[in-house]
Amino acid sequence: MRAVITRVRSASVDIDGVREAKIGRGFLVLLGIAPGDTEAQAERLASKICTLRVFEDENGKMNLDLAAVGGRLLVVSQFTLYADCKSRRPGFTGAARPDTAIPLYELFLDECEKRGFRPEHGVFGADMLVTSENDGPVTIIMDTDNL
Repeated sequence: MRAVITRVRSASVDIDGVREAKIGRGFLVLLGIAPGDTEAQAERLASKICTLRVFEDENGKMNLDLAAVGGRLLVVSQFTLYADCKSRRPGFTGAARPDTAIPLYELFLDECEKRGFRPEHGVFGADMLVTSENDGPVTIIMDTDNL
């Protein structure tokens, strides 16, 4: 699994002109799932993201996590994180098919909720307009192959 985590002041998802989800301070998580990904990887990634300490403390150090700042999560499925860019037109065979990806995406959402964060989210496979007000900017890329 791959995730691009952006610290945001706010983020939202619109589908067909309708606001599907919105958060204030927290993380916008773009989540990509590969064919061989497992439930254990989804659990580990959720744990890492929910405890990631990238919010500033009283001394200006990135030392606080989501819970410490009352932050929220907005999770958006993003199969393009597994794009093969060897040619000018990317291929996406490195991304899991929906029958594999949807259950792992939903498990990831559940794992975040178990950790105290009911994530807002987009709709898997939908054409979404994602808007964010990046804070910092702080953007971190995680890949479960490297955790």
